[in-house]
Amino acid sequence: MNNFKNNNRRTRFKSNGDRNFRRNGNGHKNNGDFNNGSSFKRRHPGKNNQNAAKLVEKYNDLAREALSNGDKILSENYLQHSEHFSRILISQENLKINSENLNDNNVSNQIKKETDLKELEESTNK
Repeated sequence: MNNFKNNNRRTRFKSNGDRNFRRNGNGHKNNGDFNNGSSFKRRHPGKNNQNAAKLVEKYNDLAREALSNGDKILSENYLQHSEHFSRILISQENLKINSENLNDNNVSNQIKKETDLKELEESTNK
């Protein structure tokens, strides 16, 4: 009879339905579409799928909403995110301008070389 009491004491905190609950190896449940067998793959892992301008706008809106709800700390957090993406946007624009300038310089240098070659050919032909 004593064993019966111990069994009740052991299962006091768990319902009987939990006995057969099994987890996979890492302790997480499988998410329907994102399990190991699916073909889901991010194009750029570690990067956001939205562009920087949209993210700046998104975090500014979230900061404004948090501030209107009275949460100054969350608002500041969102503003820091927005500032981060605006810096990324500025660096992308600078890279684009620099590459355009390099292309313009390369084109002008190529034209200059071609005209120099023509002048050289004309002077040697005379």
